[in-house]
Amino acid sequence: MLWLALRVASLPLEVYTRAARTPHALAVVGSTGTRAEIIACNDAARRRGVKPGMAAAAASALASDLQIAPRDTAAEHAALERIAAWAIQFTPAVSLAGPSEVLLEVAGSLALFGGLKPLWNAIAEGLQTLGYAAVISCAPTPLAAQWFARAGLAVRLRHLDALHLSLSELPVDVMDLPMDACRLLQNVGANTVGDALALPRDGLARRLGQRFLDDLDRAEGSLPDPRTFFTPPTVFKASQALPAPAQEAEMLLFAARRMLVELCGYLAATASGAQRLSFSFAHHGREATRITLSLVAATRDPDHLTNVLRERLERTQLPCLTTAIALESELLLPLASRNLSLLPDAGQQEEAAAQLIERLRARLGDEAVLGLKRHADHRPECAWRTCQPGNNTDAAGASRLRQPESREAVASAAAASRPLWLLAQPRALGEVEDAPCYEGPLSLLAGPEPIESGWWDGHDVTRDYFVACNPAEAMLWIYRERGRAGKWFLHGFFG
Repeated sequence: MLWLALRVASLPLEVYTRAARTPHALAVVGSTGTRAEIIACNDAARRRGVKPGMAAAAASALASDLQIAPRDTAAEHAALERIAAWAIQFTPAVSLAGPSEVLLEVAGSLALFGGLKPLWNAIAEGLQTLGYAAVISCAPTPLAAQWFARAGLAVRLRHLDALHLSLSELPVDVMDLPMDACRLLQNVGANTVGDALALPRDGLARRLGQRFLDDLDRAEGSLPDPRTFFTPPTVFKASQALPAPAQEAEMLLFAARRMLVELCGYLAATASGAQRLSFSFAHHGREATRITLSLVAATRDPDHLTNVLRERLERTQLPCLTTAIALESELLLPLASRNLSLLPDAGQQEEAAAQLIERLRARLGDEAVLGLKRHADHRPECAWRTCQPGNNTDAAGASRLRQPESREAVASAAAASRPLWLLAQPRALGEVEDAPCYEGPLSLLAGPEPIESGWWDGHDVTRDYFVACNPAEAMLWIYRERGRAGKWFLHGFFG
């Protein structure tokens, strides 16, 4: 077995700072008895002299522009669960360990990712994209990987033979012992794990309990250390408090994109795609603004989802500053992975078309972008209906017309298919010696195609359609009304 430990030591701070590209001076406050003190602060606050352990009142006096946020343990736990759900795309064996640690058993994933180094780099880059600064450590046992991560050591130990020596050099603080136990070990001169291993086991068991010895054995691999694996939820939910209220679309989009990257990692882990997402932008003293992204096809592409959200945000007027963003998946569908070909295939073309439709609808509105489908009616102006994009597969055949090589081939193809471009209203054509004209006299290439229909709704037509060509070689679809004095009309153009 091979374990990776991800330790997000600054999680109390990063649940706030990851929502901004350049956060202001920020400190997180926790209560210790009756005193509120700084437990974490960012670099901007440190440059003003703020340090962890300092009283909140003293920090505020030291830096007048310091923003102070309370520690949100619920948000920290939710963030750690989202990291675990995101990490399942690398291995199904993911376990929560402590308030800021996630464990991954990756022995079975090395071949898939090309070895430990590429897998390590993919996880590290992904965590950075999510906005978390994590220490990653690798060891043959999960507890040893945790201890190395707590010590801030990015080691890559793959064999038990090298584990004992490396463990011996770790300070006993990594074992997360009670204060009394730490004091006792210091009194006997045991400052490292190696010092503790050298002490008589019977005496350690009497003074520190059998659990202390069991932890040492689990870390070295001489005692089993089973872990409970994390099961991702069926619905993805995420919320993100902003370090400072914002209203600009780009600032909101920066925080939302990191949530979308988490979502797409969750979707990859669960082999699914999102077809409908709901964003909620919270305001102080006002009702939240909701934006729903309804997609033509399920996807887990963070760039595409970000672009669609950007279009919606640019045409959405927020009533006031936003204080927090929430994301929830409303409709998830199975979406299997697929291999990418060197040249675009039909699946990629359909995906690109769906993404174009989604961006157009996000920019122009859902009602402004519609699909077309056939309707059972011989009258050309009544032979189609609008529909939701993606529901017009039965009309696909009508939208394909090959480019023929000769005029006769054009006429043959046109006779079997109607033109894509129909005029909103047929246009009357002039006549010269009883022959229709449009930018010159027309030559009839194919026809007639008689259409007699519509008697049941009061809009009956009796027409003979022809494919015609003018001197400029433009291909036209014209008809003549039945009767002795029937007039000629232009109804459409061929490509």
